[in-house]
This record gives sequence, C-alpha cells and structure tokens, in this order.
Amino acid sequence: MIKISCQEQLLPGESLQAKWDFAARAGYDGIELRAKGDFAFRDRLPELRQAARDGVPMPSVCVDMLHFIGAFDADLRRDAIAQLRSQLSVIAEIGGSVACTPASYGMFSRRLPPFEPPRTPDADRAVLLAALSELGAHAEANGVTLVLEPLNRYEDHMVNRLDEAVSLIDEAGSRGLRVLADTYHMNIEEDEPTSALVKTADRLGHVQVSDSNRFQPGAGHIDWGALLGTLDAIGYDGHLAVECRLRGEPTAAVAAIPGYLRRWS
Repeated sequence: MIKISCQEQLLPGESLQAKWDFAARAGYDGIELRAKGDFAFRDRLPELRQAARDGVPMPSVCVDMLHFIGAFDADLRRDAIAQLRSQLSVIAEIGGSVACTPASYGMFSRRLPPFEPPRTPDADRAVLLAALSELGAHAEANGVTLVLEPLNRYEDHMVNRLDEAVSLIDEAGSRGLRVLADTYHMNIEEDEPTSALVKTADRLGHVQVSDSNRFQPGAGHIDWGALLGTLDAIGYDGHLAVECRLRGEPTAAVAAIPGYLRRWS
C-alpha cells in the first residue's frame, strides 16, 4: 500500500502530536515538516524530539526559506547550504530520512522580462554542483538523503525537469543525493509525466503530490491512476507527501486526500 504523508501546515492542531492524531485518523502515514531559515528547524529540536518520542512519524522535511543554493549572491548561497546541512542533521536525529530543496524559488524566470539572467547556464551549473557536492557528502555521513526538486519555468530558470536534476546529482556523484518529483511541476514541464518517472526510477528519492492546478489531488486533471501505477511499477517505496493548496472546507479537504489517492492506486 502506498505511504502518504502531509505537510504540517495543512493539518489542524496546535502541536505535532495533535496534528498526527488527526492525520492518522484520516489515513496518513507521516508528517512532512517545513524548515524556515535562520536555523529555525534546529531551534525546534526540543519539540521535534518530544514528537518523535510520542510516536509521530516525520519522514521528511521541506525547505521553506527566502533564498536557496542557486542564489546569485555568494553569501546567500553559503547561508542556504548551512541551513540545509543543519536540516539534514536534524531530520536524521529525529528518525527521518529526506530533506528537500529546489535550486531556487522565485529568483528568476526566463519566461518573464528581462528574460536573460545575470549568470550564464555554465555558471548556474557550477554553483549548483558545488552546493550539491557538499550537501550530498553531509547527507551521506548522516545516513539521510537530500532530494533536488525541479520547479516549473515560472518559478526557477535552472532546474525544471527530472532529467535536469538527474544530470546534476549524477555529476555531483554522491549516494546522499536523489531527485524529488512534484506532480504539479511535472504537469507543466514534462512531455509525459509517467515516462519521465520511468526514466528517473533509479534516482527517485521523494514524491510530492498536488493536482494540475496546485489544489489537492482530485481537484484538477492529473491522471492519478496512470501516475500511481507507474510509481508502483518502478518500485517506488517512499512517501507521497501532500503539498498543495486546498479547495473547499480545509479540514474536510485534507482528510479526504488519502482515501482518494488509495482508490486510484
């Protein structure tokens, strides 16, 4: 049976324990955490340790910062790397296995004026490889995985498709690196999402799910039967982490997602 987790901000409740009580009743298998900058995730360690002791499964963490490893400014890049190193260490300590990051978010798009970024494609690749090499080694040393997420062309100009992410992690050359497939971004960027998943099978480390319009699964036009069938066929055994906006009454919408996905699986 597929494993489904939900990002923490979507779940009702004031504490992780309360959120997990709701999530478990709804049929989820874990909570995907969010990690803000300024070492906020590290500062949550007392809360996270207590939740782990209470049996809350927290398999993954998704970065939630204002700058990322592909930033144009060198100081911002160094800070993003330091934040991710810390997040990898924390997720390992609480029994999780995956930390997620894109190359950037909202920094530049070749689809909007002025169209040409202030750094060449070769220079983009160089800064990403430097960051990924360092972070992959740190992830490997901690027994966890950093997954690189391609974003759509309007949110990032560097890594938009799964094959681009595969190329980067292969060149970085660490067993601590894998690829994240997000169904919303794939719906925009991949010629055919299921074929892209098959080609990425050996490098796939995490999946985030929302529908074609970024709302919850079932609110758009993604073919969930084909997509989930493909994940099963390639042997993906990680979580499907729900990362979406919600249409309808929020609590009911979140509660309905596991049942909807499992009907298609």
